[in-house]
Amino acid sequence: MHAVKRRTLLQHSAALGLAATLPLGARAQAREGRIVLGQSAALTGPAAQLGLQFNRGARLVFDRVNANGGVGGAQIELKALDDGYEPDRCRANTERFLAEDVFALFGYVGTPTTLAALPLVTAAKVPLIAPLTGAMGLRVPFNRNVFHIRASYEDETALIVKHLTQLGLKKIGVFRQNDSYGQAGLDGVTKALQQRQLTPLAVGTVERNSSDVAAAVKALVAARPDAIVLISAYTSCAAFIRAARQAGYGGTFFNVSFVGTQALSDALGREALGVMVTQVVPSPFSTTSGVVRDYLAALKAADPKLKPNYTSLEGYIAARVLVDGLNRGGRGRDGLISSLEGLGSLQMGGFPLSFSARDHVGSHFVEVTMLTGDGGVRT
Repeated sequence: MHAVKRRTLLQHSAALGLAATLPLGARAQAREGRIVLGQSAALTGPAAQLGLQFNRGARLVFDRVNANGGVGGAQIELKALDDGYEPDRCRANTERFLAEDVFALFGYVGTPTTLAALPLVTAAKVPLIAPLTGAMGLRVPFNRNVFHIRASYEDETALIVKHLTQLGLKKIGVFRQNDSYGQAGLDGVTKALQQRQLTPLAVGTVERNSSDVAAAVKALVAARPDAIVLISAYTSCAAFIRAARQAGYGGTFFNVSFVGTQALSDALGREALGVMVTQVVPSPFSTTSGVVRDYLAALKAADPKLKPNYTSLEGYIAARVLVDGLNRGGRGRDGLISSLEGLGSLQMGGFPLSFSARDHVGSHFVEVTMLTGDGGVRT
């Protein structure tokens, strides 16, 4: 398909006309006039805002699609189950979704949780679209059933290390969650530092869903790093930043996108000033890109009181990609996979994406932002 035709396809879906007709035989896809999606995510607990905001952004798309007649007459139904950001609960949720024969899985949140579900996804050959994680363990080896909308943690940490070392900050510590997510982030930082003949100065850990950061603060502040890269969720990162500053640390804090920018800013309040965060989608506060303008319009139409944020924008973009795949037709789950692979290289309102039969990582976009003390984000 030519690039012009691809852009036209996305423009049509941006307008959400969505008049494509699904072929007969798309079993689960059109069962009872529904396309049922399953999402396991943290909806309660210390990481809840990640799941809630991603879900909210996705529903902006699905609700509008359904209001305009659905996809080929089929309504999209997003079933969300809370896993509290715990792997065992995510696996149980996934088993339930598969028993219910959902058409696809969508918007899983977190590395340890999604990794727990991955063997089930592979065995059932069910598509898993847009997990909110940048872990390489979900990208390598290649898995035909999994499609990523966001850049990897290696992409993010490479930019962080480049940014810091160009400023002459070479003594870099790492505060990480003590699980596969934290390890993935540490691996990315280590790899980027090794390319510059450097190693992490010190590492402190925190348990998942915990804010007990005292030992990590003690270890890292004593090492006197120029900067600390944080690989954890917003509650523990906020606790660490606050405690480290109280302990006299005056260096730079740098978070990866999974932290949840708005949630971290809300948790820190005025203490957010100067904290850095990498982002894997465009700024939700800027109208320079078409996809953000569409998102802001959808947000206002749904509820004028809703405020834009990076996590809900990522959910919105992910849902747009999924709808494009559904719109292209194809029989059943395998047809959706082939449709997404057939999207090729495209621009979604200024946000570049690319898929192929051997590459399901749609984006490598990363940029650096800084939090202000009044709830804002500077790019």
